[in-house]
Amino acid sequence: MRTGIIPVCVMFWLLFGADTTSASELNKRIQVPDGFRIELFASGIRGARMLRFSPLGELYVSFPSKGAIYRVSADGDVEPVVRKLTRPHGIDFYDGWLYIAETGRIKRVRLEQGHVVGAPETIVSGIPAGGQHWTRSLRFGPDGWMYVSIGSSCNVCNEQDPRRAAIVRYRADGTGEEVFATGLRNSVGFDWHPETKQLFATDNGRDLLGDDMPPCEFNRIVKGAFYGWPFANGDRLPDPDFGKGKQAEIKSSEPPAHGFGAHTAPLGMLFYRGDGFPAQYRNRAFVAQHGSWNRSRKVGYQVVSLSAKPDGGFEEKPFVWGFERNEDVIGRPVDIAEGPDGALYISDDYAGAIYRVSYAGVRSETDDN
Repeated sequence: MRTGIIPVCVMFWLLFGADTTSASELNKRIQVPDGFRIELFASGIRGARMLRFSPLGELYVSFPSKGAIYRVSADGDVEPVVRKLTRPHGIDFYDGWLYIAETGRIKRVRLEQGHVVGAPETIVSGIPAGGQHWTRSLRFGPDGWMYVSIGSSCNVCNEQDPRRAAIVRYRADGTGEEVFATGLRNSVGFDWHPETKQLFATDNGRDLLGDDMPPCEFNRIVKGAFYGWPFANGDRLPDPDFGKGKQAEIKSSEPPAHGFGAHTAPLGMLFYRGDGFPAQYRNRAFVAQHGSWNRSRKVGYQVVSLSAKPDGGFEEKPFVWGFERNEDVIGRPVDIAEGPDGALYISDDYAGAIYRVSYAGVRSETDDN
């Protein structure tokens, strides 16, 4: 492994301030596998969350704290394109529209030649808003339906609204609401496998069960399936508070396709589709782990890759790491987008940055990273 190359003078000021540490120490912190390079693409944007490239290849980013969606130029300059929103989080593009998931509704605004035209229109209202998990992630599937993740209102509880702790889908015009999958405490990131078209999603496990329980999850999402919360955690382990008397529900729940470490907080994810990386990375999943806030020793704070195994499981490996070292945190990855250049772009709401990871080495079909 080697250290990725980051413009040190800019990153040093952004993350630490002038008196905290040396530039040489900083350049040792953020690392990527051999042959890859990481650089700072945009800075000074604290609170940047979900990323998506438009059909014209322009990068858009949501800022819930600013109530706005911004566009990032090829030079890393950032400008607002839609304002006066209520905690906008998930964004996607479909059929000439920019779709925006606010905490309690979904809006869309027309795009013409890459420019926003007119005011946003509300196409879905009445989504359960706020709560402990107030973010709403949005993405269009290969079937043309709009999928929206609605997290639980609490750490662990019995929800009254069946759309909570679930993935819900709509037609592109906002009609046809359908609860697609349930028992998903907070599935911030989801994507479809490029070949199988199978939907996968991350999920954040509950708190207050100690340092190492329960695992966070990477789930294979099936229509109509139940994924355990709040009655079970991980691979059908009964919840100590809500599992009693729920044996039937627990037995019927879907176990995770892969278990992450407890409290690693997996958020955004994608399957790599391009050819900018070595061939073995195509169709591999990348997941941003935001990192723990509720553990005696910090974990997460990295981007990992997941490669499929013959038994249907996944092998997890670090892909971008060094944001946390010896309890010192300098960044928290949130989301990942694949650019038209084949590079991966990673948002960091803590450092206020977007990173670009590209491949600069000699491609080898035997590289097992």
